[in-house]
Amino acid sequence: MPKNYCTLLCVFLLISTLVVDGSFAQQAYPIKPVRFVVPYPPGGSTDPMARLAAVKLSEIWGYQVVVDNRPGGSTIIGTEAVAKAAADGYTMLLASSALLTTPSLFPRLSYNVLTDFTGVATIGKSRHVLVLPMVSPANSLADLIALARSKPGQLNFATSGVGANTHMNSELLMSIVGIKMNHIPYKGSGILITDLVSGRVDLSFQVPITVLSHIQAGKLKPIAITGETRAPALPEVPTFAESGVQGFSTGGWFGIVMRTGTPSLIINKISSDMAVVLANQESKDYLIKQGSEAFTLSSTQVNALIRADIAKFAKIIKDSNIKL
Repeated sequence: MPKNYCTLLCVFLLISTLVVDGSFAQQAYPIKPVRFVVPYPPGGSTDPMARLAAVKLSEIWGYQVVVDNRPGGSTIIGTEAVAKAAADGYTMLLASSALLTTPSLFPRLSYNVLTDFTGVATIGKSRHVLVLPMVSPANSLADLIALARSKPGQLNFATSGVGANTHMNSELLMSIVGIKMNHIPYKGSGILITDLVSGRVDLSFQVPITVLSHIQAGKLKPIAITGETRAPALPEVPTFAESGVQGFSTGGWFGIVMRTGTPSLIINKISSDMAVVLANQESKDYLIKQGSEAFTLSSTQVNALIRADIAKFAKIIKDSNIKL
């Protein structure tokens, strides 16, 4: 057999082996449990999103998606852990509004959201409902705006922390309608809700699941909700547009991101599998009960959304002079 022929044959066999091995690797993902880092403590409003994705993807893959709660540092601790993980497809991060605001609030992060992470899939949209204590004289958004204008700087709005999405909503509302209110930041929603129900603070933006039972019990008044349409969980509550405030679009979303460099075939598989999960009526109903909605985007669309939202929140933070 000629020497050149033998060389060509060996090269051909090597390439064929690599192609077969590559195809097998593509089809075999995952071949072990996948870690899903959630940069929040367990039990909060992020849990329904994380648990839905983890449970349903585990069922599809036959390998467990393990939720790993890594709270602390305004979500920086958990996010940093994923930024340092191998880009092998076995570490995911739950993305939320904090991923989009921290670049403007913490200029010296050890990671760059735009270059160190890539969008994979979305899970759900979260609304924010503006609620007042029952003792408030305001019964609508127009009433609240008029009340705030008559008492500049005297109404107190409560948030779950400086830079939180509930804070961004309040700052944007003040900017759009031209009112001034006083910010009372809390460390989470527990004590905040107690003070809101008792009337110690005047108003707060909250995700529906946090306040739904208080609304149903007649302890809080919902006067407006974010989103283009009314929320299935609170169909009687008008949107901000219906209430006369246009351009108010700060609804949050939850999704999955991974380290940049993760093989695109893995990213595309997770993205398509999440789309299957969210097309299921059981998943849709589950999210509605949490005051959220199924939200499906491709990896490319998630990356575009991340860029747009980072720019949007950066403007709000700069215009409002928000500092930690």
